Amino acid sequence: MTRRSRHTNYHEDLNIWPAFTDLMSNAFMIILLMLFIASSSYTISQISNNQNKGTPPILLIKDENYRFDLGSAEIPMAMLDYITNKLVPDIEKTTKDFNINTVEIIGHTDEQPIGSVNSNLDKNLEAAASSEGSVSNLKAGSNADLGLMRSLAVVKELLKIQQQQARMQKIKFRAYSAAQLILPNGEFAPIPQALRQSQATRRRIEIRFTRLGQVREVR
Repeated sequence: MTRRSRHTNYHEDLNIWPAFTDLMSNAFMIILLMLFIASSSYTISQISNNQNKGTPPILLIKDENYRFDLGSAEIPMAMLDYITNKLVPDIEKTTKDFNINTVEIIGHTDEQPIGSVNSNLDKNLEAAASSEGSVSNLKAGSNADLGLMRSLAVVKELLKIQQQQARMQKIKFRAYSAAQLILPNGEFAPIPQALRQSQATRRRIEIRFTRLGQVREVR
């Protein structure tokens, strides 16, 4: 009986090892699972950060630096150089970084009236916007006209660079006018309490970036 008891105890001691091995295996699997979850979370976070870098910047062509002639939308030589050497690379970088497909060019003026000039935009705007047309053939009858003419002049220059130099590919450009309505801080301009003034800080071209989807009718 004594021998049998010792034999039984011996086998019982040996049976501990499978249980210990199972415990270690389970612990190892749990550690691997935790490492996998942590690694996946980090990868997803990295992808999210790379795809969403926040809001794209607003680029400005300030009138203080590159001034249009009074009432004119003809781009001065200094501005042409700026568009080619600075603005185009900035547009290429921003559209790539933020997955942009549309660039909006917005013309802003100051509150000073144009004068008693008869506008011809209603009749000639489409022709001026065509590849064969020229903005110089347009006559502004209001600040809204002038802002649109200046933004269109910049758009046409960007389109020319896009076509001739194969840059900014697949980017659409839009020309808009805000006239004197929007201040540089983004607020609506107040009603003038005195004589409308010439203000260089309000005259500017804004370059805004967006991504347009399909038009959906609201019903």
